[in-house]
Amino acid sequence: MIVKLLHEKGLKSEHAYTAAVASIGLSVASWCGSIKAESAGTARADRWGIFVGEWAPTFFALGLALANYEREHDHLHTTAH
Repeated sequence: MIVKLLHEKGLKSEHAYTAAVASIGLSVASWCGSIKAESAGTARADRWGIFVGEWAPTFFALGLALANYEREHDHLHTTAH
């Protein structure tokens, strides 16, 4: 139901995969930046990197769900015509 709604709103599997890869990159960048922040006295600055890194599996799962929906949707429309 949610996947159908997202597909109808224009979200494609490629968008979700791109968001997953971007969240991995942002997580690494945040982690690298946290090293400097922690040396400056900000305790547990790496938590932001861990938080952002946990988005990637969700985006990958959403991408897979959308890819399956797109494949089924395309199959139904090609066999109907």
